[in-house]
Amino acid sequence: MQRIPTNFRSKAELPLDLTGPHITAGASAAHRLYQALCEMIVSGLVKPGEPLPPSRTLAKQTGFRRNAVVGAYERLIADGFADATIGSGTFVAADIPARAAVPSRPKIVVEAPSQGAFALGCTHIDERAVQRFRAFVGRRMRAFGSEHLHYGDPRGSRELRAAIADHLLSARGLRCDPDQIMLTSGTLHALRIVLSAILKPSDQVWCEDPGYPTARKTIAHCGYRAVPVAVDEQGMRVAKGRIAAPSARAAYVTPSHQFPLGVQMSMPRRLELLDWARQAGAFVLEDDYDSEFRYDGAPLMSLAGIDRLQRVVYLGTFAKTLFPGLRIGYCALPERLVADVSAARAALDRFPGTLMEGAVADMLNSGAFAANLKRVRKLYREARDALAETLEVASDGALSVPVPSQGLHLVARFHPSVDPAVAAHARQAAGAEGWLLADTYARGRPLPGFVLGFSGHGVPQLVASAERLARESRAALGARGKTVRGA
Repeated sequence: MQRIPTNFRSKAELPLDLTGPHITAGASAAHRLYQALCEMIVSGLVKPGEPLPPSRTLAKQTGFRRNAVVGAYERLIADGFADATIGSGTFVAADIPARAAVPSRPKIVVEAPSQGAFALGCTHIDERAVQRFRAFVGRRMRAFGSEHLHYGDPRGSRELRAAIADHLLSARGLRCDPDQIMLTSGTLHALRIVLSAILKPSDQVWCEDPGYPTARKTIAHCGYRAVPVAVDEQGMRVAKGRIAAPSARAAYVTPSHQFPLGVQMSMPRRLELLDWARQAGAFVLEDDYDSEFRYDGAPLMSLAGIDRLQRVVYLGTFAKTLFPGLRIGYCALPERLVADVSAARAALDRFPGTLMEGAVADMLNSGAFAANLKRVRKLYREARDALAETLEVASDGALSVPVPSQGLHLVARFHPSVDPAVAAHARQAAGAEGWLLADTYARGRPLPGFVLGFSGHGVPQLVASAERLARESRAALGARGKTVRGA
């Protein structure tokens, strides 16, 4: 057993066991140190109120990096085992949580139990990010202030809005003032608020076809007319939109990674769309839902960055970069819309929840958010490659699988002459939860194939599910033949 003495003021020596049965083998240094400190506290080797050594001192004594010690202390504080006082140090908590044993290493569930193969919208958050977030939440709760006791700004806390503004500038080339940012519960919530501020009932909104069905439903549910506009390899066909709905007052697009096809809107098409918005006095709602997950090369500047937030409303979310349960999204607004959109927000639901805002701001400002993205981006790239390769090989040419350079899903397609019913039959037989590509079309001739999520799923499960889907696709294709629609 390894015993490391630490210099507490109340004791000359104190054994710190880093190899006992309470330590999780293979865990990070921060987590092993956290477990060892917990063991000392719950076993009574240190008493409530006793000081813990400075992080530099403990780092030197244990041989761990100082950031590992800081991480262990932050988790002790978050879990109620320690308290910190600025200028005085870290102390064992006066009231120790009643626990029979040291907490075991938290397990990250790669796939939620309710999510089946290829389900979209699943996320993974790295264990280190979980620990940091837990610490930030604990710290914020202990510093609970009067800002939570009254109605707040309809746009949300300025602290988080400022952190988002910094992130948008560095990640998306979008320069905006924190006053131009509004926090929401997600992209669809932002869509509803913004449209209610800029449109009248029955106004027309261009929507990509194929596109995100839920956004189309939201627009229609709010009393506006969603007009399908065809998409090609360069993105939304603006000329088609001008013909289909010349009096439209808004356009909803996913230019960085079109949903579902995955194409990137070309620069000429982006400029054409912005020209239309300026000429028509309309606004473009840019849903940048997965721009942080870029695997090959640098993304084009956001539409809002090109437009300098004149006619573009930028929509973002933490549902995919952190986790959906946060229910925190945001929009960046043109200055001319801030007052009207704020008033619309105040009329709809007053203001966003305040309890999690500070912790998310801490994640952004501390670098923990960027570090988590870097780690999970690697996982998602591996998942993407495994899924694409398995489908290509196992389908024996039945499916075409372009590998996306960005995002959290891919599209697997049959030959365009194949009846879409073949894809529906194969998905049902395989028990897959991904979408049918045909279901994302509103008016255009649907292509046969699948929209398959790979984020938040383990690679072994993805490979097994892909082999099953490929097998059922070959079987469905053989049973029905390469049926040409209308033949």
